[in-house]
Amino acid sequence: MAIIGKADLHAHTTASDGMYPPAEVVRRAKLAGLSAIAITDHDTIAGVQEAIAEGQRAGMTVVPGVEISTVTGSADIHVLAYYPDNADPLWLERLAWIGSARDRRNEAILHKLQELGIGIAMEDVREAAAGKKGSIGRPHIAGALIRKGVVPDMKEAFARYLGSGAAAYVQVQSVTTTEALQWIREAGGVSVIAHPGLYGRDELLEQWVREGAQGIEAYHSDHSAEDADRYRAFAASHELIITGGSDFHGEREGESYHGLLGSSGVELFVVEQLRRMAVSLSSSS
Repeated sequence: MAIIGKADLHAHTTASDGMYPPAEVVRRAKLAGLSAIAITDHDTIAGVQEAIAEGQRAGMTVVPGVEISTVTGSADIHVLAYYPDNADPLWLERLAWIGSARDRRNEAILHKLQELGIGIAMEDVREAAAGKKGSIGRPHIAGALIRKGVVPDMKEAFARYLGSGAAAYVQVQSVTTTEALQWIREAGGVSVIAHPGLYGRDELLEQWVREGAQGIEAYHSDHSAEDADRYRAFAASHELIITGGSDFHGEREGESYHGLLGSSGVELFVVEQLRRMAVSLSSSS
């Protein structure tokens, strides 16, 4: 079903753990009837330029973004950054450092799996990721577990081994949520707390707003209607931008990971809100 005048502000490509190249994601968004799509790969902007070029060709608005992996205490928290200055050397250096933390985490997870008697090497993970050389993460390790017959699907891979508190779960030193909010602001970007309903840490929302969060992802494929209502009300009461997105990754083992393009999103005017906020931040810095 076409979704005219809608924007999906959360999508991944093969630059991180998505299944489709950036240009293909843009084409699929166009076919889904979307008017705008944000490319928000994990800890990398490697897919943004290709997506923007395809958007220009196809007459599709592409919002440059990135989903940053952060920690607050023992909790993994993701922060979306929209319209950062991707030519800023310090911003690029910081993203590279976060990416190196992801690499260290992958190696630590594989070590834990080997201690559990599950013989999976990085070569197996890259094979499960179709030989890609970009950002590798837990979904690719899950793919290797499925290919080895250790688990039947992605859901069980995370429940038994890779999710928070599971047997091979690892948290390595990385950027804190507080630091990430500052880094995004210094890069002229707009920071949005991604899918807060997945954390069970609503008591921290006030803190993140005080530290500079400018938006809340109220609409997400894994949010219930009640979640969306709660976060929309919180955002409105704190004068935050209300965003939403499918968290599209594509299909793995015949199943959609998170949601299909356009299955969750917002009205097109939110893109203009984000853009104007970013322009305001850049002009005031």
